[in-house]
Formats: sequence, C-alpha cells, structure tokens
Amino acid sequence: MNLKNIAIVAHVDHGKTTLVDQLLRQSGLFSAHEALTERVMDSGDLERERGITIKAKNCAIRWKGTKINLLDTPGHADFGGEVERALMMVDGILLLVDASEGPLPQTRFVLSKALERGIRVAVFINKVDRADERIDEVRSDVEDLLLEIASHSGHDIDLDIPFMYGSGRTGYASLDKNRREGSLEPMLDFLVGEYFPTPVVDKEGPTQLLVTNLSYSNYLGALMVGRIQRGKIFNNKQIAHIGRDGKVKTFKTTSLQIFEGLGMATVESAEAGEIAIISGFETGDIGDTLADPQKPEQLPRIEVEPPTVSVQVSVSTSPMSGREGEYLTSRKLEEFLIDAIRKNVSLKYEPTNDPKVFILKARGELQVAIVFEEIRRAGFELMIARPQVITKEIDGALHEPFERLILDVPNESTGVITEKMAIRKGRLEAMAPFGEGRTRMEFHSPSRGLIGYRSTFLTDTKGQGLMSSYFVGYEPHVGKMLSRQNGALISDRAGKITPYALFNLLASGKQFVLPGEQAYEGQVVGEHTRPNDLNINVCREKHLTSVRTAGKDENIILPPIPNRTLDWALDWIDEDEWVEVTPKSIRIRKKELEVNKRTVIR
Repeated sequence: MNLKNIAIVAHVDHGKTTLVDQLLRQSGLFSAHEALTERVMDSGDLERERGITIKAKNCAIRWKGTKINLLDTPGHADFGGEVERALMMVDGILLLVDASEGPLPQTRFVLSKALERGIRVAVFINKVDRADERIDEVRSDVEDLLLEIASHSGHDIDLDIPFMYGSGRTGYASLDKNRREGSLEPMLDFLVGEYFPTPVVDKEGPTQLLVTNLSYSNYLGALMVGRIQRGKIFNNKQIAHIGRDGKVKTFKTTSLQIFEGLGMATVESAEAGEIAIISGFETGDIGDTLADPQKPEQLPRIEVEPPTVSVQVSVSTSPMSGREGEYLTSRKLEEFLIDAIRKNVSLKYEPTNDPKVFILKARGELQVAIVFEEIRRAGFELMIARPQVITKEIDGALHEPFERLILDVPNESTGVITEKMAIRKGRLEAMAPFGEGRTRMEFHSPSRGLIGYRSTFLTDTKGQGLMSSYFVGYEPHVGKMLSRQNGALISDRAGKITPYALFNLLASGKQFVLPGEQAYEGQVVGEHTRPNDLNINVCREKHLTSVRTAGKDENIILPPIPNRTLDWALDWIDEDEWVEVTPKSIRIRKKELEVNKRTVIR
C-alpha cells in the first residue's frame, strides 16, 4: 500500500482540528449516522476545556488505495516543541492560514522549521466563508513570508507552492477561490497525489527508528512512537535500544502497532516509512534510537529550540497545607517534573540549593500553567513562583530574550495599548489599518514585559483583541521593571474572613477573597490602589451595641472577584510572592509570611 505522512500546521485558532474532523468524516472512516464529537482529536480534558490543542496527535485515513498518517499539531507558540517533534515524522505539511487574519507568528515558525528540513509545503486558506475574508491579500502575505524565509535561510527553496481554498467547518476545499460549496474530496485527492512524496527510505537495510513521542497504556505499559527510518520491525523479536549515553540494550518487542483511524492496530511487522508504536522497554526517552541488534547505529537526537522562561516550584509550606489535597513531598514533586520533561522535549528541569524548591524551564507561561494544572488535577498541593525570563551573559554584558509582538485590535484601543506597552519597555515598529475598524500593531518588546500582559490586553480591548508573538533573539538587558504597577493587600492575621471587614476595606483596592473563607497571616487578599503593599485585617467582626435604629444593619453587597485560575495568578504575582495551588483553590501568598519580617515598600 502507498503511504503518506503529513502534518497539519497553523497558528492557534485557524481551524486545524476542525479540518481533521471533516477529513475523518468524509474519508469514510465514520458511517453517516455515527455521532462524532466535535474536535475529536482534542482528547485531553484541558484541551477540550480551553479549546486548544496541547499535544500533537496521530490518526490514519485510507483514500483510494493510499494510507495517510495525519498529525494534528498545536498552534500555540508555547507548544512549538510539539510541532518540531512532529516534523521529524512527516514528508509533507499542509499549512492552514485564516482567510481574514493571514499568516501570524506561529505560521512563520512552522514554515521556517519545515523548509529547514526540506519538507514539501502546501497551503490551505481556511474560513473563506468569513464575511471579512481577504483571500488575495492573505495569499500575497503568505508568498511574501516564503520569500522572506527563503532569503534568510540560505537553503534552496521551491517557491512554487500549491494553494487550496475552502472551509474546514463546512467541509469543502477547491482550487477555485470563489467556490463556496462542495466536499473535501479535492483535498483528499491532493494529499494522495504526486505533490507530497511517499517516504524516501531504505526498506532493506538494518533497522533504525527515532523515538519522537512517548505514551502509556494500562495494558502494555510504556509505548515509544516514531517513524521507521530504515529496515523493518517485527513483533516479538529482539531489537536494540540506544539511549542518550550511547549504551546499547536489547529488548523484545511485546507489542507492535500502527495508527489506524483514530486508534491503533496490532501488526506482525512494519516497514520503513511507517509510524510505529512499540512496547517492551520501560525507560525510553524522546530522541532515543531503536536499531538492529546485529548492527546498532544511532540516529542524531532531536534538538528543539531552547526554553525562554524558568519558574521556581516548591513543596507547599503554607499554614493550610495538606487540608485540601494530598501533600506533595519533594521526592514526589521531583518525580512529576522528571516525568513531564520525559514526555515533552521543550521542557527542562534542575534542582536548587533548597531541597524543597526546583526550577522548571519552558517556552512560555501557558506551558508552565498546563504542567502544574495536570499535577493539581492529580490531587496534589504545591507552590509556584513568578515565571522569569532566562538571561544570558554575552561579551561580559547581561542580555535578555526579546520578542516580536503582533496585535490585532479595535481602532479605539490603540492609544491605551501604546501606553501600556511603553511601561513594559515595548517599542512600536509598525502600525497599519487591518480590515473593518481594526488596526494591526507590531512591537519589539523584552519577553519579561509580556509575562502577565495577556489578561490586561484582553481587558483593554474588551475581549476583541488578538495577540501573538515570536522569539527574535537576545539583546542587552533594559533594566528594572515592575511586574505590576500596584501593590498587594495582605492579611495581617489568621481567621475567618467577614463580610463586615471586606465592606469597610473596599476603598483600599480590588479584592480576591470571599466572606466565609479562611485567611492566614501573609496571604494576599487583593490588589492595592497604590504602588506599595498594605497589611489589613479581613477578619474584623462587627461589635454588638445596644443601639437599634432603622437601617443600621443593612444587607452588605460586595463586588464580584476575579476568576481565580492558575493562569490569572501566575500573571498577577510579583517576585516576592508564591501561588499556592491545591486541587480545590488557588491562593496567593507572600514568600515571607510574618508581618514584622517584611517591608511594604516595593
């Protein structure tokens, strides 16, 4: 059977997972009456809740005698490591671009990585049925981007790239940009056609496979996933494993599977070019090689772009630790972090001088939040500090990472955004009208100025702004910068929070807590109206008096508090604070709890 390995890539929210749904449906994998959940490839709880893809996933469809291994990849820049890993397994990519938004930072990142590896690219302009579509402009933007990447990369690149037009949600594709109905058959025909090559591999040589993904099955144990680069792999036969240290260990494959539809099918053998799932070895890592025991030859390991953000994570030392979840010991916390970096090549971790505290390095704050949300959902408690950017010393001077920030905003928000970005040391580099009543702004900004900016940005644009960025390199450090302008309101004692105390403290600032909750000394209960911190009593009770007058005991009404999520807390905190994470609640506290041991001046 013919075989094609193809990844679908795009910027976040451009419709990859929805298109894969329709391809699965129209290729005959599901019968017409079968109920199919939306975004069937987003199988994780967090993926379904947030509406984003976090992990790259495989499925396989058959069309006209050809098997297509399709990879659905994440679109968010923080999960770029997943995309780089997926590109190791494919010979072609289908790049999706929104017919209105056009190419965005992740589009650039994926394209440059694909062209570096010499992978064939085809473009699908999606959502052509949008009222604000700009098909011709978007096509010329994509061509300009290809030219720009080609001129910077120094590689020979074929710029004669085919374009298709259509809608993944409605389920049609065509070479004609004016068509607004039909099916995805033209796309399926294109995927199995001449343009995308079948894997160029040596089927007769000694076996070689590069492990590009890890999974786990309750029945089979640890699973290693990768594309067979050379030779054949047989079920129940000996195979050699070569790890990072170059040592060769042989093991027997207890199960050999390939992707079939949305699941996997067990096979007796698989040959070069196929993506295989192998069990039988418990301690494999991403980047390891599986080879012929008679002639074990190692493949180059997967190298992805380095992390740009680090975060301290600690065992919970809060006065309320162990009440709402299982207490996490430092040994168990370290196990969780080691497991997270085994399954994700773009994460790194290291211990610190304090045995309770570890450092996790990642691509961005969203990736950090996802890792800790998973530990939290496993029923454990821990504490996380503010994400920091990873600085470097170059020629004796301190340098920090910079990013190119691209914002699509309503026209009336441009003033407030320019002002907020100036505080964060961002420099406006381009500004142009974009569609109806909107402006596209481009800033050159230090990465640490963007930590925690997303929530402020959404407030300033009334939820209508789109924000994306990409890493451009290291530049000289721009000096001190407050992570937030206002100080914190801090509880000065332990006790039960009363509505009477909160009502009388409304003038002090925004509150993060509700009446009836327990507070402790050093817990942050709100945001001050001024730059300095303020210690307050949120447990004060109303003393009874003998005076009885009409209207004395009026019903107390308090304003709503923010939605206390892990992302919100990591955005808000400053360097001297921890986010305390339990399965039931998210609290913010000072690193030094006692009032008389810390200053209120920031």
